[in-house]
Amino acid sequence: MKKLIAGLALAGVMAFNPVTGHAAVGDQTLEPGTTHQDVQELQEILDKKGYFSYSKTTTYYGDYTTDAVKKFQKAKGITVDGIAGDETFKALGVDKKSESNDSDIVEVAKKYEGTKYTWGGETAEEGFDCSGYLNQVFDEAVNIDLPRTVDDIYAEGTSVDQPSVGDIVFFNLEGDGPSHAGVYVGNGEFWHASSSNGVTSDDINSSYWSDKYIGAKSYE
Repeated sequence: MKKLIAGLALAGVMAFNPVTGHAAVGDQTLEPGTTHQDVQELQEILDKKGYFSYSKTTTYYGDYTTDAVKKFQKAKGITVDGIAGDETFKALGVDKKSESNDSDIVEVAKKYEGTKYTWGGETAEEGFDCSGYLNQVFDEAVNIDLPRTVDDIYAEGTSVDQPSVGDIVFFNLEGDGPSHAGVYVGNGEFWHASSSNGVTSDDINSSYWSDKYIGAKSYE
């Protein structure tokens, strides 16, 4: 089974399109009749907040989604129209993933090039481990407070089919789940705190990293 999973992960890496990927929920207005993966993510958010009552989530924006959105809108005192647009996403705590945010993440990620690796490190002065580095980048660039460990970061993110700029890519280095992560900056490149080289960039499609890649997630 592990060989099968590794093979599927490798196939996914080799099929990367470096400039496309599933956008984050909130990037487009969702309305009744829409069928899209973002609808399911919207339903999951509404379900966590206690507004979505259907037994399972789907990719279709039907009556249950419309009713849930209206109930949420009414509770928040915003326009009640059953349409998930900018105002509703903002009230849900979902901000649109902007190009400026992406460029900020890339700029901050590269800013720490050469910073030494330190197990448990959280600052440039003491050095970073991989999750400490990601915490610094996302806090400084887009004011996102990530969990402290790779396992918890992985558990909290929204899975994407292929990584886009600003997503976090995960690797299984030890054979028992996510144990390393970095920030994807496009064109197959990711930045991370390497135990051997400190903060540096690597090619996700290289034989070493593609063999250990297990997925990407969005946090914006």
